[in-house]
Amino acid sequence: MKRCSIIILRLAVIVAGVAILALCYGGTWAVTTAWDSNPNHHAVMGAMLGGLYLTVIPFYIMLYQTMKLLSYIDSNRAFSELSVEALKKIMICAIATFAVCMLGGLPFLYYWAEMDDAPGLIIIGMAIAGGAFVVAVFASVLKRLLQDAINIKSENDLTI
Repeated sequence: MKRCSIIILRLAVIVAGVAILALCYGGTWAVTTAWDSNPNHHAVMGAMLGGLYLTVIPFYIMLYQTMKLLSYIDSNRAFSELSVEALKKIMICAIATFAVCMLGGLPFLYYWAEMDDAPGLIIIGMAIAGGAFVVAVFASVLKRLLQDAINIKSENDLTI
């Protein structure tokens, strides 16, 4: 049962990576098709595309660290400093993704939504930023719990 759940989680990570890759392709396609029709907005479109790719970099680092964490769990090394380091990197990457989305992405999405009269774009941007924030908080809590469990385990090993 444990092996099956690890495989399902790895497939979920792979599906998330493919979905974000498709989002990058779709964003690039949207900017290139709108490039000629809106010559006054080239700077905004270029910044949006740059922000998209800047957000993807920490996301893929986060996915890689998640795969490493799943391999630690699979090899019975879940309660180790390696897992704590992986969770710390996941937390940092999630904070970076949140910051890029909030500071760099949402103002441009607002401008684009006003330009195309599409308020749903802002909701999508807020959902991505909110998801990154939730991942950062969850990774922080798990890191703290795992560190406390490792400390308790090492104290118990010393008393025996």
